[in-house]
Amino acid sequence: SPGLRFRLPFVIILFQAIFLTLFSLFVTYNEHTDAAAQTNETDHSQNELYEIFPLFQDIQVMIFIGFGFLMAFMKQYGFAGVAFNFLTANFAIQWALLVQGFFNHYYHGKIHIGIYNLINAEFACATVLISLGAVLGKVSPIQLLVLALFEIPIYVTTEWTISEYLKISDVGGSMVLHVFACYFGMSVTRVLYRPGLKDGHSKEKSSYQSDLLAMMGTIFLWIFWPSFNSALANRGDDQHRAVIHTYIALSSCTLTTFALTSMVEKKGKINMALIENATLAGGVAVGTSVDMMVTPGGAFILGCIASVVCTLGFKYLTPFLAKHLKIQDQCGIHNLHGIPGIVGAIGGIITILLSSEDTYGLSLYETFPHRAPAHDDPKLSEMVRLLPVLKAGAGRSASEQALYQAATLGVSIGASVLGGFLTGLVLKLPILAQLPDEHCFDDEPYFEVPELEEKELNQIKISSENCEEKLRLNEN
Repeated sequence: SPGLRFRLPFVIILFQAIFLTLFSLFVTYNEHTDAAAQTNETDHSQNELYEIFPLFQDIQVMIFIGFGFLMAFMKQYGFAGVAFNFLTANFAIQWALLVQGFFNHYYHGKIHIGIYNLINAEFACATVLISLGAVLGKVSPIQLLVLALFEIPIYVTTEWTISEYLKISDVGGSMVLHVFACYFGMSVTRVLYRPGLKDGHSKEKSSYQSDLLAMMGTIFLWIFWPSFNSALANRGDDQHRAVIHTYIALSSCTLTTFALTSMVEKKGKINMALIENATLAGGVAVGTSVDMMVTPGGAFILGCIASVVCTLGFKYLTPFLAKHLKIQDQCGIHNLHGIPGIVGAIGGIITILLSSEDTYGLSLYETFPHRAPAHDDPKLSEMVRLLPVLKAGAGRSASEQALYQAATLGVSIGASVLGGFLTGLVLKLPILAQLPDEHCFDDEPYFEVPELEEKELNQIKISSENCEEKLRLNEN
């Protein structure tokens, strides 16, 4: 449309010019990437690139392939599902590098970046892509960029507040990432409620081919989720546990989902939409406790619970929210990220309440650094003698740490709901090129679609043939 033809390029070029200016003025290298920081004694094998690059690449696959193809499940919105995910992800990562840099890596007038900054930026990007799922097919690409523009600073501010003041454990992001992203997106879609779509849309459905694409996205996410959950865990046994727990939770979740989807369908057949989504819920639910001593059995249980709440959510809760609360959750992010994220928060609280030195040894204070004795506590010096890497903490008990975990869940939900509501109000502005209901869930307004062009030519040919036949009849 003319609105997109001029507004979308203008918005992209404007923001790229702003980002280029900010990168040029404020962004520089950290000690692992700065050539001037290296000497003849530098051990390049200790560069953080070799420590984390494989995990970074795994997360890249999740962001651009996993999320992208999972969003291609609608039969006439495949181009947009993949391409707009690609567009939004690149925008969000650039913006997150700057916003996170000013919060956490700004000193001597510069933002110092390395590969860890890229990973953290991709975590921030994941929140945007999850939120995008609630409004998929109902917003223009300009609105998606504005969504990312607002959500990234709100997410980073919330994450920084939780890290700075609540000091909790959530390396897989069940609360800080998944719950936040879910309720942010739910608030946005509530503000953007479309009465014309309350009875569905003819183009909203999937097809055989689109479900295959979405299932491919699911499998990529499933395979690489252990990297996502373990990337920010402490190196060594914590990270090792995170990989094992994530895999077990995903596996138990998958088998449970196959059983449940057959049970809840009237004819006992497997529902591909449930397989595409609910099989991933275990990775969300185990996120908070993933590096803790939750035990393999505990991870197995979390995966099963996540599958149950996610599957039943898709079957019963999503229609209820759409009908009674006017929340049109297009991809069911409440079922895949919101409820399993809350399950993960509860699982983390229970695991923390059961944690002790008997189970962890002194590494308890590495996994939960804020439970270590304070700097003025005489116990600290003795512990440091036994574990030299130990640092002073806040001296919290297990119950105190659990209360801070619960408070984090409340802060995450509150900040996301408020932020999503305000962002939704901005997205309603007419200048952002919101499409009418009849053009939702359709590639045609945005892309040159080969199949549609061929269909139009066939229709023209048929119409021409009909006209010629009528002329012959009239002549006779």
